[in-house]
Amino acid sequence: MNNLQRLQLETKGINLEQDELTVYLEENDLQPFDEYVPSSATNKKNIYRAALGILESIANSPSTMKNYKEDDMTVSDFHINLMNRIDNLERKIRQMKSDEQNDSDFFMLFAD
Repeated sequence: MNNLQRLQLETKGINLEQDELTVYLEENDLQPFDEYVPSSATNKKNIYRAALGILESIANSPSTMKNYKEDDMTVSDFHINLMNRIDNLERKIRQMKSDEQNDSDFFMLFAD
């Protein structure tokens, strides 16, 4: 699986052109056709960052803010659910470690 396929897996249901997905990947230091390395924390974190960028772009689109009604079903909570997903993804990214980070949760608050 390459990075482009992994991003498509993370953003199922969102239909974007391959060129657009490539831009999101490259903005997050990933090449679309490089092999996805699941054991790399940095690679996974960058995939999530690319997915977050896609969700934020969708949230910034005025056409997605509308209330939709289809066959007696109202889809008015789309934006609320999208923002909740963005918040959850941001929290997850902040808590993820990179390959360069050690496994310790210790940090220095004060230094001489």
